[in-house]
Amino acid sequence: MKTEIVQPEVNLMDDERTTIERAVLSDYKYGFVTDIEADEAPRGLTEDTIRFISAKKNEPQWMLDWRLKAYHHWLKMEEPTWANVKYPQIDFQNIIYYSAPKQKVNPKSLDEIDPELRRTFEKLGISLDEQKRLSGVAVDAVIDSVSIGTTFKAQLA
Repeated sequence: MKTEIVQPEVNLMDDERTTIERAVLSDYKYGFVTDIEADEAPRGLTEDTIRFISAKKNEPQWMLDWRLKAYHHWLKMEEPTWANVKYPQIDFQNIIYYSAPKQKVNPKSLDEIDPELRRTFEKLGISLDEQKRLSGVAVDAVIDSVSIGTTFKAQLA
C-alpha cells in the first residue's frame, strides 16, 4: 500500500502580491531622502497642465499643439477591460505630471549645480567629477526626469 502526501496548492501570485503590498504600504525605512525645493505642476491632467509643462520645457508651438492633440485623443479613449487583470482604477487627476528641482541659476558647469543635488549623487556612489575625469564619457545627471547637468555639453553640441 502506497501513501501519498498531498501538499495544498500555493498560489505564488497571491504570495508575491502580498509581499509587494507589504513593501509598498510600509514606511520608507532606508533613510535616503534628498530634500530639495521642487518646481511642480498642480495635480491633475488638463490643458493648463500641458501648457504649463510645455512652457517649462521651452517647447516650440508645434510640440505644444501635438501634445494637446494627443491629450484630446486620450480623453476619448476607454481603458481596455478584456485582460484578466485586476487593479484599482487609476486616478489620473491625483498625479503630479511635472516636478523638477528648482535651479537658482542656469548652470554652465557641474560646479554650479545645487550642492544638495551633488550630495545625492555622491550618496548613490556616483561622483560626477570622477566619472567626467576618468571616463571621458558624457554624463547626464537626471532628477525627476529632468537633466540638471551634463558633462561635455559643448562637445556634444
